[in-house]
Amino acid sequence: MEMRRLGRSDLRVAPLMLGGNVFGWTADEPTSFAVLDAFVDGGFNAIDTADVYSRWSAAGGGASERVIGAWLKASGKRDKVLIATKFGAEMAEDRKGLSAKYMVRAVEDSLKRLGTDRIDLYQAHRDDADTPQEETGEAFARLVAQGKVRAIGASNFDVARLTSANDLAAKNGWPRYETLQPLYNLYDRTPFEDGLADACVEQGVSVIPYSALASGFLTGKYRSEADLTKSPRGRGTKKYLNDRGFRILAALDAAAKRLDATPAQAALAWLMATITAPIASATSLAQLDELMAAATLRLDAETLTALDEASTPTAPPPRVTR
Repeated sequence: MEMRRLGRSDLRVAPLMLGGNVFGWTADEPTSFAVLDAFVDGGFNAIDTADVYSRWSAAGGGASERVIGAWLKASGKRDKVLIATKFGAEMAEDRKGLSAKYMVRAVEDSLKRLGTDRIDLYQAHRDDADTPQEETGEAFARLVAQGKVRAIGASNFDVARLTSANDLAAKNGWPRYETLQPLYNLYDRTPFEDGLADACVEQGVSVIPYSALASGFLTGKYRSEADLTKSPRGRGTKKYLNDRGFRILAALDAAAKRLDATPAQAALAWLMATITAPIASATSLAQLDELMAAATLRLDAETLTALDEASTPTAPPPRVTR
């Protein structure tokens, strides 16, 4: 299995990270255990979660970390995986943000739920304009010095804040953000490609985007409003049901047919060609098998161009026949 370095750290991951947002939500514990076992047995090694998963459901915040922690204990596979989790999203009115005081509480809570003594990649879930970046950077540095965190990353940061945080880290000798976790997929291209991509290249920051399949839209599962009831996540794909979305699905269908693959595999392979490792989740072994197969799928130049053109945020100008 190809292993890719996370930024300038000593962490290396396979080209696909397993999303833990479904664990304890749409995947019960036995299913989650089976998916996690198969993922690691398939040669993959990185699992992404967050303390806030899944606060929106009856399971509540911390559910995903608890399931992963129970699996780590039952499987004995802690040394075979990299655990990436996040903090900063609102767990409660007094439990949010990137302050040093809250970080100390949040990391201890996550370590306890995960049943481990270290977090391999600890990420700021979203920016916090109310907390000075100096405070956050120094607090992260203490966690790394204590051995509770191996490397740090950022999620949902814009260019200016990612750059300023890493400039402060360089100035003060603190750990820098080695990864960025943005929203990025064939449909949602603009926010990341509008400056962030170049900044990540310049700073040597690895990209591990979430929603790699646009909440399942890029699998081809949701092609009409009637399809939105197929799963609890279906409602979130309604915004993709438009001319551009259908154009992307058509290009994915063509790529899948040409490569003897599936639309989801083609969509993930498109990401893997340019970024470190997309994050995708699975609620069954069949879904997981499909996702893992994308890591060995190579898109030729013609297919990459077709997907690029179909998904370009601005429709190309009409052809002029002379």
